[in-house]
Amino acid sequence: MRRALLALMTLAALPLSAQTADEIVSKYVKTIGGMDKLQAVKSVRRSGKFTGGGGFEARVLEEKRRPDQIRQEFSIQGMVGVTAYDGRSGWKIEPWQGKKDPEPLGEEEMKSIVEDSDFDGPLVNYASKGNKVEYAGMEPVEGTDAYKLKVTLKNGDVEYFYMDTDYYVPIKIETQRFVRGEQREYETSLGDYKEVAGVYFPYSSETNAKGSPFKQKISIEKIEVNVTLAESRFVEPRVTGQLPAAAPDASNLQPKPPEEKKPPQTEQKKPPVPLTRRFAAPSPDGRGIFLASLLPGEKVAEGRMRGAR
Repeated sequence: MRRALLALMTLAALPLSAQTADEIVSKYVKTIGGMDKLQAVKSVRRSGKFTGGGGFEARVLEEKRRPDQIRQEFSIQGMVGVTAYDGRSGWKIEPWQGKKDPEPLGEEEMKSIVEDSDFDGPLVNYASKGNKVEYAGMEPVEGTDAYKLKVTLKNGDVEYFYMDTDYYVPIKIETQRFVRGEQREYETSLGDYKEVAGVYFPYSSETNAKGSPFKQKISIEKIEVNVTLAESRFVEPRVTGQLPAAAPDASNLQPKPPEEKKPPQTEQKKPPVPLTRRFAAPSPDGRGIFLASLLPGEKVAEGRMRGAR
């Protein structure tokens, strides 16, 4: 009798526990639109609002083009910061630091922008990208059980995706990163699904340091797919200085009369204008302007996916 009860209990748990990583990823792809519709999207532009601590707000823009080009913009008080990657090299412009010319990304910044440039995210076609996905059991997220996937990226970074047990989409992503030699952990919740060209995209994301109540939020207001994006949007612009003037032809020169000597004028000095770093745009997880890769997902507290069947 006892063995029979144990067998029934095991069978009852199978729908949730007997899942492989590949099965979960496959159902995730199917839920957000299917591989064919995903591959039909060749470019995407997202625009919206960033909200930080104390009600601080700024405008955000992200443009991506297959296979691995990305441009992110952060606008505040008339200044527009840019972080971009053209598939080979990354660059940035940080006007709030008094810098108007582009400069190369640092090592950590480059690592982050390369991850962000993955058009479909680390789960889709993960093996061909050199990523590894493992099923790590069940774990509750805000009181609801979720499948936990351990995602080891090609560069060695580890992320944990918590997948909804009904729709198989991420409801939370935990990221581990080394920032200046120190390991830090961050959490991102994704939600507010809407369908664009047959593919579901999240319109909101919230990120915070693990265990911290302080969150930064991005609310996407518009998503456009298959928009025309010029190559120049991603390639670092050249900084061209003024060309030296051509040497005059001595045969055409007329002798000048001697100039009258005048007493030197004392130039009126102006007080120096300090360059104050009023605002810096890096996100908590070091991923440039956006707080995390905008992958389809949902936040449990905000309900199920809109329009999902």
